[in-house]
Amino acid sequence: MTYRQGGQRRFRACALRRGTVAGTLRGQLGAEGSMSAPFEERSGVVPCGTPWGQWYQTLEEVFIEVQVPPGTRAQEIQCGLQSRHVELAVRGQEILKGKLFDSTIADEGTWTLEDRKMVRIVLTKTKRDAANCWTSLLETEYAADPWVQDQMQRKLTLERFQKENPGFDFSGAEISGNYSKGGPDFSSLEK
Repeated sequence: MTYRQGGQRRFRACALRRGTVAGTLRGQLGAEGSMSAPFEERSGVVPCGTPWGQWYQTLEEVFIEVQVPPGTRAQEIQCGLQSRHVELAVRGQEILKGKLFDSTIADEGTWTLEDRKMVRIVLTKTKRDAANCWTSLLETEYAADPWVQDQMQRKLTLERFQKENPGFDFSGAEISGNYSKGGPDFSSLEK
């Protein structure tokens, strides 16, 4: 994934994932705004702010961005990722710990330290559909407020439409009506 900071693209990878360097290859897919760029890059994300940073989600992944003291080194970070549990400590101080809202694929979870001031954790959802919109990061903490939750559900529904209709660009679309739980189910209709 590409992130702009000071007009430059920033890439930093610390782990291998699905045969590619995490976060680098997806960000190099194409020009900004082109159909080859990932949906979330073209349409933006709906973040949920927290005391330590923010989290957001796509159909397939949950992203956690934690602000750490500038100059933090990778050796000062302890991160544990399991299917239903996440744990992060920086310089011995616990930042995040608890049971995740839903299950993830533990072997595909990664974390990176970016510009020595932010830790990004990427978790791959077990259930990858628009109906699986996480309402909070952990079971008991970091819930999205109702407006943010509504915007997250809308974004996941549009991402689902994009995936089902690759020739169309839904990145700038608005949606109203039946979009809760991933929107209407058209699978029973003939094509």
